[in-house]
Amino acid sequence: MNIRDKIYERKELKKERKEELEAFCRNLDLHFKNLNMLDLAFHHRSFSNENEEHRHYNNERLEFLGDSVLGLAVASFLYEDMMDNPEGDLARIKANVVSEQTLAPIALEQMHIDRYLILGKGEEMTGGRTKKAILADAVEAVIGALYLDSGFEEAVKLVERLIVPEIRKVQADKGNKDYKTLLQEYYQKRHKLCPKYELVKVTGPEHDKTFYMKVVFGDISYGPAKGKTKKAAQQAVAKEACAALGIES
Repeated sequence: MNIRDKIYERKELKKERKEELEAFCRNLDLHFKNLNMLDLAFHHRSFSNENEEHRHYNNERLEFLGDSVLGLAVASFLYEDMMDNPEGDLARIKANVVSEQTLAPIALEQMHIDRYLILGKGEEMTGGRTKKAILADAVEAVIGALYLDSGFEEAVKLVERLIVPEIRKVQADKGNKDYKTLLQEYYQKRHKLCPKYELVKVTGPEHDKTFYMKVVFGDISYGPAKGKTKKAAQQAVAKEACAALGIES
């Protein structure tokens, strides 16, 4: 652990905040040795940007770490669980369950992360507590914090508790489909072409942008479709293309 993290670990939490974090842990049956690391997982960069004393402390580094832990834990589970399936099946399911579309509902409905987020005033006023990207990032940051605090095995236990039910939905074809993967597999198999996604326009203020994407195959294009992130817009336009081509059936 680096010096910056050790300094943050020694910061004294207010009684009210400590009680909030303890409630979060009870809900998920987690046991943090140091609640400061968990606290950091909820600090969005909008808060650190507005508060000089917190300038270098937000959850982005924990998110980076947690993303890797999440990916490895899911890949390892799928490798053991789907022994007879090819790599493509494992990759498709992994891409689906570690996506923003899957993690954001988990953040809200199971982890109640919206209650614990520390946001800047601007982000708070524009509905940051329910933005999918912020919620999904916070899930990864919590996983990263647990990894640092309690080790890989404890982080894997949390990942499996949260993600395995989503894996089962996808395996039963009841979950959200990864339309980008479906579209790519369809076209590569039939036409030897890869979908090309193009950004058409961006609207809205800096803190609340909407992206419009289209997908192109040679002279044919679908869209544009919109999303709050480029990835979400790509999934939306891929879904439109799949529906137009009858790929789901």
